[in-house]
Amino acid sequence: MIELYQRVALDRDFPEHSLKKGDIATFIDTVPHPAGGEEGYVLEVFNALGESINTVIVPKSSVVSLKADEILSVRSLIEVQ
Repeated sequence: MIELYQRVALDRDFPEHSLKKGDIATFIDTVPHPAGGEEGYVLEVFNALGESINTVIVPKSSVVSLKADEILSVRSLIEVQ
C-alpha cells in the first residue's frame, strides 16, 4: 500500500508529461475514474533541486514503491536530438 506523501517511481513512460519509467514523484492524492475505471494517483514531480515542476494524474497501476536496493539517477527534461 502506497501512503500519502510517499516518494514513488513511475512504472512506464508518460511522454505527454515528459516523464519516463523510473522517474521519481511524490504521491499526493487519489482520484476516482469518471467512468468507473482504474483509480488515478495525483503525483507532484520535482526537479533535481527539489523545486516542484508539475502535478500529474496517472493510473494507479503505473506507480510503484521505491525499494532499498534501488539507486536514484538524474536525467535532463530536455531531449537531445
